[in-house]
Amino acid sequence: MFTGIIEHLGTVAQLTPIEGGARLELEPIDLGSPLRRGESIAINGVCLTSLPNDRGVFIADLSNETLSVTSLGGLSKGSRVNLERALSLGAHLGGHIVQGHVDAVGRLAGVAREGEFAVFRWSFPREFGDFIISKGSIAVDGVSLTVVDPDDTSFAAALIPETLARTNLGGSRVGDPVNLEFDMMAKYAVKLLGPYRPNRD
Repeated sequence: MFTGIIEHLGTVAQLTPIEGGARLELEPIDLGSPLRRGESIAINGVCLTSLPNDRGVFIADLSNETLSVTSLGGLSKGSRVNLERALSLGAHLGGHIVQGHVDAVGRLAGVAREGEFAVFRWSFPREFGDFIISKGSIAVDGVSLTVVDPDDTSFAAALIPETLARTNLGGSRVGDPVNLEFDMMAKYAVKLLGPYRPNRD
């Protein structure tokens, strides 16, 4: 489990095809304490498992399923990625509960700069529109954000200078893909209420 508060920006060293998927390796980075074998780390909002190695770098295997439902397959040498280690018991929950299970890949549709701040708008597949509510939470490439001005196929979020500086969202360009994880409580609510909702088709 994660919080959507990005701890580090990493850099991709290589993404290598292997049988059944790909292997992701990041350049060396100081995470504050050594990686443990099998430790879960969210990379751009995707929960991955650290593989043991004698170089002290983060390496993880990506299945074909992960490559097909996330944006990680588009990474290349030099790509900047958001990193968050799994939440420890008793740690402060500063964002919202993020599982690291991507629901959809969205795309940056527009950016409005307001001094040092910015309002980003992302598009997403229509079938996920029920999971979006104004002032609700969403994880965008692993970053916990508050939804504003949503509609059936897009939403906006205001990014403060700290978020622009400490995550890869600050370097985003229109059209760039992002991993979206909708709020877990919203997904459960839609699931529970589904049988009682009128058909919208």
